[in-house]
Amino acid sequence: MTETHATISPGAPVFPPGRYGRRREPGGRGRRTLLAALALVVLVTALTLISLRLYRQYGDPAYDAQVITYTDITDAQVLVDFRVTVPEGGSAVCVLRARDRAGTEVGREEVTVTARAGDRHVTTRHRLATTARPFVGEVLRCRPPA
Repeated sequence: MTETHATISPGAPVFPPGRYGRRREPGGRGRRTLLAALALVVLVTALTLISLRLYRQYGDPAYDAQVITYTDITDAQVLVDFRVTVPEGGSAVCVLRARDRAGTEVGREEVTVTARAGDRHVTTRHRLATTARPFVGEVLRCRPPA
């Protein structure tokens, strides 16, 4: 039987044992990987909960509004035609806004719309008074009546 010995080349540095810390054990990354995965799960859960809360507060699809047209623009008004989706036979309070070319708000008003029994969609026309000539008429949001 022959013994094999590792040979160290004559120019290679020799490090004293224990001086530079211990060698990492194989599988030592497992704990770090587990902690990173756990942190990721906690982050995703927190973001999901925040998203759900904001959606319930601001994004109720039962009260969706779309501007059809805005016409009859003068220095003191704009006529806004819009369509609102509400729960069947329900009503909604919508916030309408007019802005000038620079984007400054020149008019705002809350309008209540009510669907007929059995209907979920209401098409409405509202004349929005303004303090200056508007460039655009908008429906900011609709919500259930208080």
